[in-house]
Amino acid sequence: MGKPLQFTDANFQSEVLDCRQPVLVDFWAAWCGPCRAVGPTIDELAEQFDGTVKVGKLNIDENQQTPRGFGIHAIPSVLLFKDGRVVETFVGVQPKERYEQALRPVAA
Repeated sequence: MGKPLQFTDANFQSEVLDCRQPVLVDFWAAWCGPCRAVGPTIDELAEQFDGTVKVGKLNIDENQQTPRGFGIHAIPSVLLFKDGRVVETFVGVQPKERYEQALRPVAA
């Protein structure tokens, strides 16, 4: 059963940038209401795309270097990486279908 992974400044290079699979990263914070609204969708996507897309979360309060490096200025921000590069960016609360539209082609 797929569950979101926990990304950190320490493991971001190996878990996301060096990963051969596409990776969906949710940049969030515990105090952020909209982030809490997106959380269940990210959980569902982790299960739905288990084995084809790596899905995880990065807490911006505990890991400040990575969000700064990717210009994260608003949360929730969800970035889709393929071959170590950002191929899609979602800012704010999005319907699950928007994520699915971006994930289906890269998961194939």
